[in-house]
Amino acid sequence: MKKSLELYNKAKRIIPGGTQLLSKRPEMFLPDFWPSYYSKSKGCLVWDLDSNKYIDMSYMGIGTNILGYADDDVNKQVQKVINYGNCTTLNAPEEIELAELLLELHSWADMVRYARTGGEAMAIAVRIARAKTRKELVLFCGYHGWHDWYLAANIKDINALDDHLIPGLSPLGVPECLKGTAIPFRYNDIESFNNLMKEYGNKVGAIIIEPIRNYYPDGDFLKTIRKAADSNNIVFIIDEITAGWRLHNGGAHMIFNIEPDIAVFGKGMSNGFPMAAIIGKEEVMQVVQDTFISSTYWTDRIGPTAAIASIKKMIECKVPEHLISVGKEVQEGWENSGNKYDIELNISGILPLGHFSFNYSNSQVIKTLFVQLMLERGFLATTAYYASYAHKKEHVDSYLLAVEESFSIISDSIKKGNSDKYLKGSICHQGFQRLT
Repeated sequence: MKKSLELYNKAKRIIPGGTQLLSKRPEMFLPDFWPSYYSKSKGCLVWDLDSNKYIDMSYMGIGTNILGYADDDVNKQVQKVINYGNCTTLNAPEEIELAELLLELHSWADMVRYARTGGEAMAIAVRIARAKTRKELVLFCGYHGWHDWYLAANIKDINALDDHLIPGLSPLGVPECLKGTAIPFRYNDIESFNNLMKEYGNKVGAIIIEPIRNYYPDGDFLKTIRKAADSNNIVFIIDEITAGWRLHNGGAHMIFNIEPDIAVFGKGMSNGFPMAAIIGKEEVMQVVQDTFISSTYWTDRIGPTAAIASIKKMIECKVPEHLISVGKEVQEGWENSGNKYDIELNISGILPLGHFSFNYSNSQVIKTLFVQLMLERGFLATTAYYASYAHKKEHVDSYLLAVEESFSIISDSIKKGNSDKYLKGSICHQGFQRLT
């Protein structure tokens, strides 16, 4: 991995933090030995700069490539519009086609706006909600990006976001005046949500929630939120950036028979090409014309074209069914190997987005060892698995065999109390850490 390692060392000198995305930092996987950069990819295969080939059984582009890398059907449509011109003075007609497709899949929605990343799409949704209600306070549950409105939660309590995917996020640079404008609540905790509504109800402009991530909603949790929003003139926003398209062709909220006022999509809707959508009810979405929300590259042609091709293929090939099936097989494989080698695991997550952790005081050491052992066996792997349509039986079978082999070594190291002795480099990071 000489080329990749040398290039990353250079990157840390000229790019603050080394990468553009925290989740792609080598330190999050295997410091000193993660391949870092790719030369090409296809299906679920990735080649690094030294031509080493890996099977990606980890994040598949951090959840973007539901169909697999360089999907022929999506690429064919994208290459066509590249040849015709991606961005001109006039608008791309694909914007209308994609809007109609999204509204057909979500009968509760009437209008659509676009962005190109999930974080900015969520910022747009928050702006719309505040403009509609003329109220500034946001109650939220889940992970919703990097923008000021969200990180403001950590001004009041530096640990406020720790239970919402990424711990240790600093609000440095977020205006102090935003303190108290974003308040988190826990998933499935109706009591804490109701307490927040009693305290702040008349000041809340938006309630934002991921419909599902690690656990299914209990009882009337989502209905309670919907009812509270209706009773207090609050815009109810569902963030489908992670969950969308994996359990259902469209939003996961449709499985739970919940109609939000706005739903936000990104990641998997366009199979690796930048695209995001904000869909909603007309009486809410029309307020966009009363505020200013506008950006040049939201009008490019590649994003909508990739999304149309991706969504049509996901529908035609019944992709969510495949993701659920292979995700189930992987989670069962983790459990079986853990039981076989007497390793204590905590397994969570919906079937297409599975996670596990080692239930030991030195869990980060053991996680690092797992990544190292799997990399030696030709897999990009971590303690998570994002299912892809490109993951076929042979990939899953070979992955689970490598997991079993790795768990055998890990089990022996746990019994001997010397897991750290197996590591070739440093221990992987957990959450946000500044790079020196």
